[in-house]
Amino acid sequence: MAMLTATSAPKPARATSFAWARLAPFLAILLSAAVLPFVSNDYWVLIGTRMAIYWVLVSGLNLVVGFAGHLAIGYVALLTLGAYTTSVLVAGNVLPSLPVFAALAIAAIVGAIFGVVVGLPALRLRTFYFAMSTLGFATIVTQIALAWQSVTGGGIGIAGPEFPHPFDTAAGFYALCIGFATFTTWISANVGHSRFGRALIALRDAEVAAESAGISKQTLLIAIFLLAGACAGVAGGLFASLQTYITPDAFTFDLSVLFFIAILIGGRGSILGPLLGAIILTILPEVAAPLAAWSTFLYAVLLLLIVLVMPGGIAALLDIRNRRPLAANRAILPRPAALAEIMQGKPGDKPLRLRGIALSFGNVRAIDGLDLDVAPGQIHGLIGPNGSGKTTTLNVISGYYAAKAGTMALGDAALPPGRPALRATCGIARTFQTPRVIGEASVLENVMIGGTTSGTASFAEAMLSLPRSRHDEHALAAKARALLGVVGLDGLGEVRADRLQHSELRFVEIARALMLDPDMLLLDEPAAGLSNDEIARLAELIRAIAARGTGVLLVEHHADLIFEICDQVTVLNLGRTLAAGTPAEIRVHREVVSAYLGG
Repeated sequence: MAMLTATSAPKPARATSFAWARLAPFLAILLSAAVLPFVSNDYWVLIGTRMAIYWVLVSGLNLVVGFAGHLAIGYVALLTLGAYTTSVLVAGNVLPSLPVFAALAIAAIVGAIFGVVVGLPALRLRTFYFAMSTLGFATIVTQIALAWQSVTGGGIGIAGPEFPHPFDTAAGFYALCIGFATFTTWISANVGHSRFGRALIALRDAEVAAESAGISKQTLLIAIFLLAGACAGVAGGLFASLQTYITPDAFTFDLSVLFFIAILIGGRGSILGPLLGAIILTILPEVAAPLAAWSTFLYAVLLLLIVLVMPGGIAALLDIRNRRPLAANRAILPRPAALAEIMQGKPGDKPLRLRGIALSFGNVRAIDGLDLDVAPGQIHGLIGPNGSGKTTTLNVISGYYAAKAGTMALGDAALPPGRPALRATCGIARTFQTPRVIGEASVLENVMIGGTTSGTASFAEAMLSLPRSRHDEHALAAKARALLGVVGLDGLGEVRADRLQHSELRFVEIARALMLDPDMLLLDEPAAGLSNDEIARLAELIRAIAARGTGVLLVEHHADLIFEICDQVTVLNLGRTLAAGTPAEIRVHREVVSAYLGG
């Protein structure tokens, strides 16, 4: 990446101040946890221990529910597995008795494995269907615990593991659980604030855009289910020790609902919010003990209130910056000249070639034998009446539709039909007819998602915030800020994307696509909804992108824009090429004038 100008890089003092502001609430919670044994009795230490154990599980589950958006209601099953695994291994019911920490490590492995087993349906099922599958798994685990009496003790139960000195006292075990909770908070925050966390949110809210950025859903979700399952397994082992004796009755549906509602109360895509939610829901039964018999009813009422009154949860209430009004007279003022400092010049050897592309939807021939060539550094317009196959062509090139016939290639590399997540690594980026952005994420985070595949650190490195992961984040943030300056949105980086105007979202998508340094950029009606001045600025920006060596395939209904900036124009009608040539040739083509331009 080229050297960034001083104005494009974030100011160190400002970045440090923001980092401390984000860290301060966690430090306050940790300090409160540290002084709790000294200012309260053993009962509240017990409540604090339970709170820490619940959070160990919720910190991992939050990545599944809050970040990835999968309704995993039955995660109490993994708590059950962790509890029984630890207890059985320490008791020696199957193998020779193991030390408790070794058993806890094995419980984490078992939890990780079954976390993937529970999560696999998420690759195909969404919303309530996935929720039902997790509840079904929880029922299976409970029934096995009841039936396998020789190992689990059945309905009678089994003694929980005892930890050695100094963790064999209430205060010592509390300190151990707080330590685990602190560690899982740290790793979940590292993941959530990394390119992997942003990718999860993109898959949740804008899966099509996530695929265009090269995000692999299967690989990422499996990694998250492994981590969440391991956290649940460890929480189960700690829970078994806290209970001292466990039976299947200890793992109720109410407990599973508590974990789930803690995340909903906290807010999606947040670490602090669900942490506060878990604390509130653990303390609430203690301060409202007379209502304990009504717990399920109260959870239902609480869930309804969340949906109706504060759908954004605690995280939205704490997000004071995004409640400040934005300037009403904002103008988009791109600086195309700055592209030379950010994007590498292209060698100009990767033309896009389509030969004989055909695609049908039932009896409708959407594309019928299309040939198309887009040269590097060329702006190629694709026009035609509604239903002529323009956006369908972009979707075929992007891999969202698989052509039934024909071939595609970018340079010497063939583009296989389908498989949209592979297009980014091939050098193809795109925008969409309707802007596909993540409303709950900041503008800067939306742009950084475009550079997900350029990161070099592994998931494990991101989880532990190792140097290569930190370097990835700094580089992605610096490049994203610079590109926001290029498209004229450099003052809006920290603003939630759902607060922007439609025209601004158009330019956010272009900045996100440029994060790839693409060889080929597909623009789907980028001028729709823009004013005349904004269209003129968009034209200058597109010219600058092409001048850097990127091929541009432009679908647009603004004929003036097409004829002003395009080098070549292809006109489609009913999925076929009606005409192809220079803008001057297309302007006077008799059939084009009759079918599309009018006159």
